[in-house]
Amino acid sequence: MNQEQLQQTAEALVATGKGILAADESNATAGKRLASIGMENTEAHRRAMRDMLFGAKGLSDYISGVILFDETLRQDNLAGTSFAADMQAHGVIPGIKVDEGLENINDVEQVTKGLENLAGRLPEYYDLGARFAKWRAVFAITDTYPSVECYEEAASRLAKYAKICQENNIVPIVEPEVMMDGQYNTHSLERSCEVVTAAHKALFAALEKEGAYLPGVLLKPSMVIPGNGAESATVEAVAQATVDCLKETVPADIAGVVFLSGGQSDEEATAHLDAMNKIAGGSLPWTLTYSYGRALQAASLQAWGGQPENVAAGRAAILHRAKMNSLASKGQYSSSMESEAAA
Repeated sequence: MNQEQLQQTAEALVATGKGILAADESNATAGKRLASIGMENTEAHRRAMRDMLFGAKGLSDYISGVILFDETLRQDNLAGTSFAADMQAHGVIPGIKVDEGLENINDVEQVTKGLENLAGRLPEYYDLGARFAKWRAVFAITDTYPSVECYEEAASRLAKYAKICQENNIVPIVEPEVMMDGQYNTHSLERSCEVVTAAHKALFAALEKEGAYLPGVLLKPSMVIPGNGAESATVEAVAQATVDCLKETVPADIAGVVFLSGGQSDEEATAHLDAMNKIAGGSLPWTLTYSYGRALQAASLQAWGGQPENVAAGRAAILHRAKMNSLASKGQYSSSMESEAAA
């Protein structure tokens, strides 16, 4: 484990004004994105979609790294250069999703699998250019769930994954996602806070047990937000609850916090991030920034529509969303900037 290299990579991923583009959709999920614009799910269409997204000139002003799926890390862009090599040439760090989906632990809950062969996969990913990785755990909320079993097993697997990554000089992003949508979606802001707090405490206890090097770890948490079937909360309430939860649960020496957007609209995810940074005022020991997937991509895909003549429009859309989130990561965003850009 090269601790200096891990820390340098982690710090580069949370550089001021930058965040991470989560483009690690499986082929099936990529197919859903393509279907939303009337395109068939083929390797050529997935490649064209990624070429449109990643090829936006100036994206590296706002994006420090991109989380890729296995297929994407091996693909070339339409000019014939590997996506990973092209990113590196523009100062963007390639990353890789390494979990292998979910398995049931009881009638309600699931945990993430993929540990058994992880150590064998990482050296190849490193050779292909990946310098960070992501592993997602999921927590469904009811009045009685998550269970202690789910908290502990998910945390244990996240921590083991993190240690294996670091032993291969790959920065781990640990993602304990508390679900706001899906079958169970009626939890309050207060219940969300309870679950996010418990998930974080279990995770950091497990990371300590495994001996993970925290300055070389990034946390990708959920915001503290009500379920989308519950009464909504104000932007300020979500931001304050999230900042309070982080201050209670996250060690000072972790490299940074890169939020997931988790079912929020594009502008909601940006506004919440901005409000958190305005509340924090630079007083926290870690950066609060973004690792968004759909909240960075959706408008771009709609503008592109799969048509070659619309590539420029698609790229302009992702640049706009990335710029808005960059400003939010510094507490400098205003919703008026959205209408100004559209004018």
